[in-house]
Amino acid sequence: MTPSAYCASSALRVVVYTDAMGIGGAEISLGHLIAHVSSDIAITVVGVSQRVVDAIAVHRPQTQGFVLPTTGIQSLLAHLTTFHQLQPDVVHCNLCTPWACASGLVAALSLPNVRVVRVDQLPLRTTGAIELWRTRTLSLRVDAHVAVGEASARRMEDFYALGRHTVLSVPNGVPAEVSHPSMPVKQHDGLLIGSVGRLDAMKAHDVLLRAIAQVDNVQVEILGEGEQRPTLEALAVELGIHDRVSLPGWIEQPRDRLHQYDLFVLPSRSEGFPLAIVEAMLAARPVIATRVGSIAEAVIPDETGILIEKDDVAGLVSALCRLRDDAALRERLGQQGQALANARFTALQMAKRYEEIWQKVLSMPRSPRLYVPRPRD
Repeated sequence: MTPSAYCASSALRVVVYTDAMGIGGAEISLGHLIAHVSSDIAITVVGVSQRVVDAIAVHRPQTQGFVLPTTGIQSLLAHLTTFHQLQPDVVHCNLCTPWACASGLVAALSLPNVRVVRVDQLPLRTTGAIELWRTRTLSLRVDAHVAVGEASARRMEDFYALGRHTVLSVPNGVPAEVSHPSMPVKQHDGLLIGSVGRLDAMKAHDVLLRAIAQVDNVQVEILGEGEQRPTLEALAVELGIHDRVSLPGWIEQPRDRLHQYDLFVLPSRSEGFPLAIVEAMLAARPVIATRVGSIAEAVIPDETGILIEKDDVAGLVSALCRLRDDAALRERLGQQGQALANARFTALQMAKRYEEIWQKVLSMPRSPRLYVPRPRD
């Protein structure tokens, strides 16, 4: 399909845009979104990485993808030209950090009749004056600004002085269907703890290893890959737990592995609304996680899991011991977590909420692009 052929469609036309260079939770969530929105909505994927565009577009048959240059004036001109030729009704920008997608946002905001929806996956504050100004300037001009949870929305409002209740909340969702295990359940001594995420400092797997060293009769498997692998392997040796720690790398369907775990731990130092937690809840695994981002909207203490503070090794040790020693509690938290995830955090519910937002912004006057009213207190 060419841009001109795309324009001829009478369906609601939505461009989903990302400038991510790799595939993480934000990009997986975008794939879930386009797979679950109504079939009468025409979706086009635009990005700067062929790998990322293909990984998202594959979730929806016959979805067209466009790959644009990454930097410089050529990049901005390519964004302007492509968006102009596509003439979408809505440009849906998916940002992995608040200062991402600048070229896409500028190009989308320049089109006279297009509505722009901005989705911030991770509520981070920048200390760079230029990045802060640019982020605030672009945020104040979009037609709808979304974060992936209530707490994340309030943080974005505070970090960038956007005005109270100007950022909407739409939690990330995952497909509700339960996958069938592709491998037999392994036999293991004691409890098997699972974790899923990139091996980088933000995910705080070092905190998990330090806690495991203080808890007997448990093993841990961390699914993921990243630059922290040598550091984590060395730490496991230093702590004397290398025989209780498994780092098998990334697997294509980590959800298939969840049924093998007795509980799930995500000790991140920073998050928005991680898909891994929802997947664990849908698999009826009790969750221990840090009180960051919007995690507390899914992991409710003593209802669906246990919350700890970031970098709190002692708190994690206490939570692990409590769940290790109480099988009935593990069962109750897992079942209640599964019920909550099915009720609130599926990909279909996420898609319906975004469809409502797209239709709402199209029914309202476009937000001012040049003059912006004073943000509400």
